[in-house]
Amino acid sequence: MPTVEKAGVKIWQKRDRSQTLLSWLGWLAGTAVVLYCAQIIAANTNWSFVADAPEQASNMISRGVPSNWAYLNTLWQALWDTLNIATLGTLLGVVIALPTAFLAARNTTPHPIVRYLALLVIVGSRSVNALIWALLLVVVLGPGVLAGILAIGLRSIGFTGKLFYEAIEEIDPQPVEAIAATGASAAQILSYGFWPQVMPSIFGVSFYRWDINIRESTVVGLVGAGGIGIQLQASINILRWSQVSSILLVVFLAVFVSEWISATVRRLLI
Repeated sequence: MPTVEKAGVKIWQKRDRSQTLLSWLGWLAGTAVVLYCAQIIAANTNWSFVADAPEQASNMISRGVPSNWAYLNTLWQALWDTLNIATLGTLLGVVIALPTAFLAARNTTPHPIVRYLALLVIVGSRSVNALIWALLLVVVLGPGVLAGILAIGLRSIGFTGKLFYEAIEEIDPQPVEAIAATGASAAQILSYGFWPQVMPSIFGVSFYRWDINIRESTVVGLVGAGGIGIQLQASINILRWSQVSSILLVVFLAVFVSEWISATVRRLLI
């Protein structure tokens, strides 16, 4: 670490002159990029719409409050479909992600090539948003709950798989080595050496992803993949803002309950 001597006393410095200059140049370059991007955004923004936005927002809110309480009776089936999409999609993702994670972890993979293939599956799933999966599956399978379940499941593979294999790699190796020293089979080593250590993380991550999927299952419905999102899109298209506020209220309550369940389960397991 560089020092500066003043009155015979050495004073420690965090950086020397060249490092300080590079730091300032980095900040200057970053500021220039931000200002350039802001200029492009400003040039492509219709500021008359921005100026009119508060009036439009207040008008929309005034037409959405109070909610159409009678419309709530038509939402229970759609809400049930949304919960099914989130739950079955999460279950599908976890079932595929769990063996994939064991193949991707360095301490459990049978071969480096197998590990790279498993990582390819995880990265491929994470790189495509659930809404994109839903758009593609609606084209292939048609609109409905099945497309939503598969879209949520395909997206969940990457999210849960990454956290699963990281948890597997971070286990304490001593119990595994002790079990292997007894002559246990590979299945027994996984069952008694790995599984007890990673089980809390696996269940905690699974419930956390289920909580996220409650929200995403609403979004995929906007493109026809089933659930309450279909009613939300239809109400927006016909400008029935009182119905929209009713749907958003139901979604908020569902997300609030799922968040509470997820937090409770993860607190008990971890």
